[in-house]
Amino acid sequence: DAAITDKSAVKRVVLHSGKIHYDLLAEVEKRQQKDVALVRVEQYYPLPQAALDSVLAQYPGAELMWAQEEPENMGAWPFICLELAKGLAPGRTITVASRPASASPATGSSKRSAQELVDLMDHALTIQ
Repeated sequence: DAAITDKSAVKRVVLHSGKIHYDLLAEVEKRQQKDVALVRVEQYYPLPQAALDSVLAQYPGAELMWAQEEPENMGAWPFICLELAKGLAPGRTITVASRPASASPATGSSKRSAQELVDLMDHALTIQ
């Protein structure tokens, strides 16, 4: 992330793709967060493992998270979970911030959808 000046202060790297980048970026800027790095992944297959390894090596102590707007059982997460995990350094894992698993990609309610996005952003950017 170009806005990160002290990479040693980063506690979480949020990998993501697509439109959610703009939501995450706006929220990081609003919160003035310096402990989260956003890494946009735009190629899934073949997974650019060498490029990802190079970026992730800059944040060796940071936890890794994939963020997506889709439900957990849809979108890129199932693939990323399997493929990216194969190339991670020993002991390093990745978790997900997404909408809850669902049989449908849409909630059927704009209010519920908006709240799920708020919850997703909070999960992705709040470090315990």
